[in-house]
Amino acid sequence: MSAYKALALVYDRLTEDVAYERWADYIERQFRRNGKEIHTVLDLACGTGSLSVALANRGYEVIAADASEEMLAVAQEKGRQVTGIAPVFLHQAIENLDLYGTIDACVCCLDSLNYIPEQTLWQGIQKVHLFLEPGGLFLFDVRPPWALKAMDGQTFFDEREDVFCIWRAEYEARWKRCRFWMDLFQLEPSGLWSRSMEEHVEYAHTMQELVQMLEQAGFIQIQQFGNLKLRPPKEGEDRIFFTARKGTNI
Repeated sequence: MSAYKALALVYDRLTEDVAYERWADYIERQFRRNGKEIHTVLDLACGTGSLSVALANRGYEVIAADASEEMLAVAQEKGRQVTGIAPVFLHQAIENLDLYGTIDACVCCLDSLNYIPEQTLWQGIQKVHLFLEPGGLFLFDVRPPWALKAMDGQTFFDEREDVFCIWRAEYEARWKRCRFWMDLFQLEPSGLWSRSMEEHVEYAHTMQELVQMLEQAGFIQIQQFGNLKLRPPKEGEDRIFFTARKGTNI
């Protein structure tokens, strides 16, 4: 029932609607706004490495980390397609981040931080701050609490010729989290269907909690943006981006 095991081999097919090049465009726009030249980028919770590859193909030196060995195995193969320097992939969770040097920027996308409970997230934010160069940028997005609450009781389907996925959501107000139960059916070469089950949990971090953690870790110039926008988030927006800088007087 662990997350991102059976799902890893079909994740890219089930997320074909994610425009990674558009995400990379947005990240570069934020990089330019930061004022510090960016060369080395950490793609935290990189998944199957699609964004890592997109950034590497744009000339960035990319380090990519994820807690799922299965997702990293897919990412490693994908990294061979990079025309320049391939990303370095690390099997590391955010709270155990241990890089061999510093980075100019860290990105953590597609609500990956929602998968991390509050105490662990605080540890992870401290780790990111530790490895960022002074003036470095931390960029991430989250699903706000109202977006997770809106999923309560909903059922979602995704169907391909040889893959069928159904997942159900339940919001648990007491624990401020949304649990997703996923049934994944895959057509095997034998002609029979195999079934796998996974459980995913996303935590409803408030914007105030995130700002407080960033400030306590030492980040400055903390800003919030709408979904892939450079404007402040609108009321009810279902994805919010954050940017924060590490101070230069460290």
